[in-house]
Amino acid sequence: MAGRSKVAQEAFDLAEPIVKSMGFDLVDCEYKKEGQYYFLRLFIDKRGGIGIEDCEAVSREVDAALEGKLHADPDYFEVSSPGATRPFTCLADYIRHQGEEIEVSLFAAVDGVKHIEGFIESADDAKLVLKVGDETREFLWNQVAKAQRTIRF
Repeated sequence: MAGRSKVAQEAFDLAEPIVKSMGFDLVDCEYKKEGQYYFLRLFIDKRGGIGIEDCEAVSREVDAALEGKLHADPDYFEVSSPGATRPFTCLADYIRHQGEEIEVSLFAAVDGVKHIEGFIESADDAKLVLKVGDETREFLWNQVAKAQRTIRF
């Protein structure tokens, strides 16, 4: 992911195989100064969502693996869910949430519509396929500006 700091990228590269072996996806990593402290945060996800016990398990495994291997020493290390409203950033996000309802914003209107809600039928390198009502709609990736999960209460 563009914009990751050197420390965050190092941590991502070290943590990703561990996280994957535990059955999760490592979706992002950040290294940030907040006040006087430095925080290293991993964001994990899996189909069906992440619970606190998932974060704890990954934290234990990755913390031990990162010890002494980074070019910085964060004050705090956290593992978190990316959040329900996090925009999708890669193909793996769409695949992980296949069958779920998402909101898609398009760069340009298709059939007079720039915002579509539908259920992910499939996603591959070429396109996104949504079930919208009774019809199936296909969108090339260069048409999709933004997408995120639909949250209903």
